[in-house]
Amino acid sequence: MIFHTFTEQSLRQFTESVFLKMGCPIADAQLAADVLLKSDLRGIDSHGVARLSGYVRLWEKERINATPNIRVVHETPTTATVDGDAGLGLVVAPFAMKVAIEKAKTYGSGWVAVKNSNHFGIAGYHALMAVEQDMIGVSMTNASPLVAPTYANERLLGTNPMCYAFPAGKYPPVVVDMATAAAANGKLEIAQRANLPIPEGWVQDKDGKSSTNPHQLKDGGSLLPLGSDKDHGSHKGYGLSATVDILSAVLSGANYGPWVPPFVAFLEPSANPVGEGIGHFFGAMRIDGFRPAADFKDHLDNWIERFQSAKTIKEDQKVIIPGEPEYAFEQERKVQGIPIIDVVVKDLNELAEKLGIEGLS
Repeated sequence: MIFHTFTEQSLRQFTESVFLKMGCPIADAQLAADVLLKSDLRGIDSHGVARLSGYVRLWEKERINATPNIRVVHETPTTATVDGDAGLGLVVAPFAMKVAIEKAKTYGSGWVAVKNSNHFGIAGYHALMAVEQDMIGVSMTNASPLVAPTYANERLLGTNPMCYAFPAGKYPPVVVDMATAAAANGKLEIAQRANLPIPEGWVQDKDGKSSTNPHQLKDGGSLLPLGSDKDHGSHKGYGLSATVDILSAVLSGANYGPWVPPFVAFLEPSANPVGEGIGHFFGAMRIDGFRPAADFKDHLDNWIERFQSAKTIKEDQKVIIPGEPEYAFEQERKVQGIPIIDVVVKDLNELAEKLGIEGLS
């Protein structure tokens, strides 16, 4: 694979230009770019600027509203439902998390369900918004149906990521950000672009047999839940995915299960939807609603140190704290730049030519 390295600022400027060409207001274009750049900075390359073309294609199909009227349509003091008006999930999700944070500031916690949205980037971005306010952040979303439940040979669930983020004291936040499938679809896309096989246990073919072909989904196959098969705990991944789907969509009035609209523009949404758009779910909890924030942070620091000092199987290994690798990537890439695989650079430059903006060089 060949990588090209770009500064954070050059990628940010390029990404903002794309969203502005879509007709997004300046503030929305900057916010959407920030969400995508956070992904690339944290080493989650599958959900960063590599997704730009996908958003543009959905906009061209009039499935993304560049100027949405995002609004609260139902609420109590501690809960709310937000209608994203088919806007970019990259903009809708931060709006909803801000609502959750404001409710938490007053009442101790805030919980917000979202309908009528689109792909919202990495779950960690939104959960970390709460961490900045000395709160615990919760973020999740349902997604295009690509995952077969345990024992099934039919796509009924998305990769349905969830994230829990906790503020520490002298250490970076603990961030548990994961798909509830064996692998995120973006990882398959990376393997496809690099023409590399994928590990066993990620996908099954159309006959339900394990496969290492990253193109298997195009041939009628499906992703597997976290755990891969029943003997390895796939029923647990299935249960987590179901939880995300129910909180994000059944609760909000979005589409759920096999009715969730596909991220790819060449596939049409269901002709008989059960809800509106994609759904998300967010939570913010004030730590001082349970104990003084400083005490919590001191003890989380202690928790981190104890796990870091754990006896490991091999001397050259260490226990990884959730969020630690992503934090390290972010510190490094802010200085050394963000590597982008050549096929993604080519795709982005073709997009730039089509939109009439300056490409990457």
